[in-house]
Amino acid sequence: MAGRSPGAAAAEGAALALVRAGLPAPAAAAATVLRCDTFVHANDNDLGIAACSNPTGQTWIFRAVVVCGRAPDVVGEWVTLPPGGYGESQGYCGGIFTSGVGAVGVDERPA
Repeated sequence: MAGRSPGAAAAEGAALALVRAGLPAPAAAAATVLRCDTFVHANDNDLGIAACSNPTGQTWIFRAVVVCGRAPDVVGEWVTLPPGGYGESQGYCGGIFTSGVGAVGVDERPA
């Protein structure tokens, strides 16, 4: 592969090894306006939570978007946040095929 540095080839090889090993890539919350933390419940690895605050002067809505491994992904309830408000949205990975929460993101929109 002409024009590629040995470092680039090594980085691609390492990334491919992670994909083949089935290790999940780190996921960040998709929120861009709200200030959000996303996490998996400490005692239930099937429950994904998005906790957000609204630092703006406008009302926003958001919901958790939960990736559930082998089970269908789920979304939480919409939560309305007035200016300065705080709230949480949760999604539960259920069914016999779930492998627990793989990632939690945020879907946000102006109200």
